This record gives sequence, structure tokens and C-alpha cells, in this order.
Amino acid sequence: MRLALAALALVAACGSSRAAPVAYRLDPEATFVYFEVLHFRTSTLRGRFGPLAGFVRFDAAAGTGEIGIEVATGMVDTGMQVFDARLRQPDLLASEGYPKAWFVAREFHFTNGQPSEIRGEFTLRGESQPLSLVADRFACSNNDAGREVCGGDFHAEFRRSAFGMTFGLPFVGDTVRLRVRVEGVRE
Repeated sequence: MRLALAALALVAACGSSRAAPVAYRLDPEATFVYFEVLHFRTSTLRGRFGPLAGFVRFDAAAGTGEIGIEVATGMVDTGMQVFDARLRQPDLLASEGYPKAWFVAREFHFTNGQPSEIRGEFTLRGESQPLSLVADRFACSNNDAGREVCGGDFHAEFRRSAFGMTFGLPFVGDTVRLRVRVEGVRE
């Protein structure tokens, strides 16, 4: 009887350790947010923020996860210094007053053991709004050093006016499309 109870306890302990969330530190050299917004109804203004700081923890078996990403708004890069300086101004990103933006989420949806959608809250210019990142692809593998790396591409959209950024409307689009490239190294 004792042997059976000991075996049951061991199985339970092993089962719970497999279901524990796995933590990843975002790789700043491989994690960026790219954005697109229609510019004067003729072309698309594109740029990026990064490198990004943050973490991801998820447990595919339990269908749970948590993510925290910090974006330095002053690190905006469109490839044109004049645009970058304009985007940092108080009526747009307000980088001096709000140097950081955040995405925090605890609602993960999985398909075939992979994160397929992450729903959370995006905070920009002191305003928080719901935001859903949808996976275009996601995978894990071992890098050259033998460490597990997980990453993928995600997309989302939001209205900049919801964050008080109304400069240039309607000539500059209200819809901002995001493309997030993320890689994390298992801790």
C-alpha cells in the first residue's frame, strides 16, 4: 500500500512539473514592433520600435500564459529623422511625457499546442485599450548553444484616435496596423 501511494505521489509530482509554465526572456536583437499607417491616402508610412524588453510565460497543456512587453516610444524609426522627430511630439506619441508603452496579456488561445491569439491590454500615452495579437506563425527550436528559443510573427490593429492621437485626421489614417516579430530564449 505504501509503495502504491509513493508511486501515485511520484506520478502526480511529475505530471504537475510538466504542466508548469515555461518562462522566456525576449531577445532584444530579434524582437521588434513594426507599424503601418496610411499617409495622405496615397502611400503607407512604415516604421518600427525596438529593441523591446519583456517576458513571456506559457503552459500549452494548461492553455494559460502571460506576457509583458515594454516599448520605448522614443525609439521610433521610420528611416526618416524628420518623421521620427514629428512622431515623438506631444500630439502624437508624446515620447517625453510618456516614454514607455506596454502590452500586458493573460488570455492565451492555443491551436495544436501553439499560441494562436493573445488578448490583452495595450497602454499608450497613458490610455489603455484592449488589443489582440493574432499569430501568423509560431515555433520553438534549439539554437546553436542548445537553448530553446520560441518565436513567431503576430499582427494586430488599433485606432490611434482611441489613444488621443488625432493629429492629421483624416489625411493620415486612423487605423494602425502592427506586425510583431518576437523571439524568446527559455530561462
